[in-house]
Amino acid sequence: MKVLVMLVLGVSFLFGAVDINSASVKELSSLHGIGKTKAEAIVLYRKGHCFKNVSELSLVKGIGNKTVEKNRADLKAGACKK
Repeated sequence: MKVLVMLVLGVSFLFGAVDINSASVKELSSLHGIGKTKAEAIVLYRKGHCFKNVSELSLVKGIGNKTVEKNRADLKAGACKK
């Protein structure tokens, strides 16, 4: 189990955090508990809103605080693109 945790942490440092304001459906789908449908919901929500911080991801229908917390270390909310 320790090896798996170290591997996951190492991969997140290697590739950097996923920017919820610009990530593709494929990138978002790679997160724990976020499949294609939820990733598409994030992208759709993002078209009308800008995520000011990672916690705002829970405003997307179908994404709860637990999912945000499980992925917090691998997420960031970069600059809004409007």
